[in-house]
Amino acid sequence: MTKSLAGQTIKNVEVETSGGSIDVKGGTGADARVEVYVWPNNYQKGDNISKEEIQKRLDEYYTITISVQNNKVTAVAKTKKNITNWKKAVSVSFKVFVQQNVSTDLSTSGGSISLVNLSGSQDFTTSGGSLHVENLTGKIKGHTSGGSIELSGSKDDIDLTTSGGSIDARNCSGKIKLSTSGGSLKLSDLKGNINAQTSGGSVDGENIEGALVTHTSGGNIDLEGLRCSLETSTSGGNIDVEVTTLKGFVKISNSGGNINLRVPNQAMDLRLTGGRIKTDKLNNFSGSIEEEEVKGKISGGGIPVTVDAGSGRVTLSFK
Repeated sequence: MTKSLAGQTIKNVEVETSGGSIDVKGGTGADARVEVYVWPNNYQKGDNISKEEIQKRLDEYYTITISVQNNKVTAVAKTKKNITNWKKAVSVSFKVFVQQNVSTDLSTSGGSISLVNLSGSQDFTTSGGSLHVENLTGKIKGHTSGGSIELSGSKDDIDLTTSGGSIDARNCSGKIKLSTSGGSLKLSDLKGNINAQTSGGSVDGENIEGALVTHTSGGNIDLEGLRCSLETSTSGGNIDVEVTTLKGFVKISNSGGNINLRVPNQAMDLRLTGGRIKTDKLNNFSGSIEEEEVKGKISGGGIPVTVDAGSGRVTLSFK
């Protein structure tokens, strides 16, 4: 089913469905419309279920409404009554095509959510599907209880969380907050104030500028091409960090794994602690050098560089 939005000025999109996916794509608005897709529950390719049977299930168990009022399009799929036989259930998905300057309020209890080419305020949540965010500007807030998150080409104010999936963020700028309770983090070509957390997965990052705070409770951390202040830690894995340009401060900690840090040879306040310390030659250094701690200033002092590996090994090298 398709409902045309031609001639309408749409500023807000609200979509709610109980099991299907939601896609919203911004463009010129010349062919603005809402498309509705319906599949039988647990559908597999090759299943022989007629359109008439699907329509019968829709009529009996569901209400689908699409309306436009005060520059707002609302698309809702709800169940009329309790479905005792799950085989009679269907999945109702919406695809919305509108102009670019649109704000959204989206929710689904199980499907994925995709937003592309939008500017405005975006608020979206799913109980299980993945999130795909591409070329958005403005205030962006999204949550999934289990799926992965893919973020690209977006900027301004970004806040995305998942209770279990991985997060892949690239080519973004602004205030960026990313959180997962278990998946890995992959960060590349980011600029701004970045806070990225995982409770268990690994962290991989490259080409980051501004300020980066990233922590994991157990995985490895591998960061390179940094031109930012840095605060990072893990409770179990190893940490490898390459800083291209020192900015603000560097603070790295690990409860037991090793830490390898490579920095430019410039003025800094240096403090390294761990089970064993190994460094390149420290030129213009004043301070103390011991097996488990190095503390002092290079070239009179400057950027604070603090590394604590717990019982692990610290290796410092210069580029």
